[in-house]
Parts: sequence; structure tokens; C-alpha cells
Amino acid sequence: MLNVKIFQFNPLQENTYLVYNDLDQCIIIDPGCYTDAERQQLASFISKKQLKPSLLVNTHCHLDHVFGNKFIHEEYGLELHIHQGEQKVLEMAPTSGLMWNLPFDNYQGALHFLDESMPLQLGNDRLDILFTPGHSPASISFYSKTNDLLIAGDVLFRESVGRTDLPGGNPDVLSDSIRKKLYVLPDETIVYPGHGIPTTIGHEKKHNPFISA
Repeated sequence: MLNVKIFQFNPLQENTYLVYNDLDQCIIIDPGCYTDAERQQLASFISKKQLKPSLLVNTHCHLDHVFGNKFIHEEYGLELHIHQGEQKVLEMAPTSGLMWNLPFDNYQGALHFLDESMPLQLGNDRLDILFTPGHSPASISFYSKTNDLLIAGDVLFRESVGRTDLPGGNPDVLSDSIRKKLYVLPDETIVYPGHGIPTTIGHEKKHNPFISA
């Protein structure tokens, strides 16, 4: 069974996720911790739960989702996993940080590229990778059929969707991603978005005003 811990970090109120199993292995998804206090909050939870971080992944590489990559790499020795199409977005993140008056030191370690043929494995639990671009050039989502959960990044929110006016965004591509990759999942699937509160696929198919089923 997978457990999901949500942290809301940085001035953009981004959701950072720890996904961990009964063996205390964990995946760190989109570490947005920006301040020392936020980094300590994340590390304290990992220490208190005696979790063993095994993977660092980004759903996409907009600045608010990558602030903590360097910290996680230095603290736990993890190298970053992203979709290759997000590499340029990651490289531009510090420039975006200056534009938002949120300077930060970017991750400089090795990159490992993910795609739909490469599910994430956490012990006996599997997270399938869904290619869901539109908000960003190559955003990916992580889906566990066994646990009925989806880590969606900024693709789908409760009764909303990710913005498409940033470089690499495309509203038609986003709509296609949601309809063909997310709305085909079971209605009971819990959606954990990059901002805001969780929702379900069933709720969004009925109530999302931006993308109808």
C-alpha cells in the first residue's frame, strides 16, 4: 500500500509529495521547498518516519516544482529523473526565478530520462508514467492502479486545469492529455495536483468547467 504525504511549499503554494510504502521506501516528487525552514520540515518528516528516499522525480520543471532538487540531491544523494522534453525548462528555471524575484541554485547533477515505457517501482508497488503535456512541453503524471491514485503535477486541478500561457504550453494539447490519458482512468482515482486540494477523476469529469468528459 502506498501512502501520500503532501507539503505546501514556497510563495507559489506548490504541492510537494512524498509517496512511501510499508517498507518505508519513498519517492520524492516535485520538491518545492524554497526556504531553510521548508527544507527542514521535509527532512524532519523523513527522519521522524524513518523513511528511505529512493527516487527524486519531477512531473515537470517549472521553477516552483524544482526549488528543492539541489537540496534533495545533497541531503540524500539522489539523482534527478525527468522527461527529456523538460530538460530545457529545467535549465531555464533559475532565469524564471529571477523574473519572479525568487532566486535559487539549480540542480546540477546527472539527469535520468523517463517515458511511458519506464514505470517507477517502489518495492512491490508500481507507478505508471503517463505522458501529459500541455501545461509544459513534456509533463508526466504518475498513476498507481492498485492504489487508485494519480500524481498529476499541474495538468489537472480540482475544477480547474494548468495554465497554458507559459513557454511550451498549449491548450489543445492539454485538453487532449486530460481526455485521453486522465479521464479514461477509473472515476474513483484520487488526483493529487501540483497546487490545491486533491480531487477525483469522477468529480472532474462531472464538474470541471474547462475540460468536459
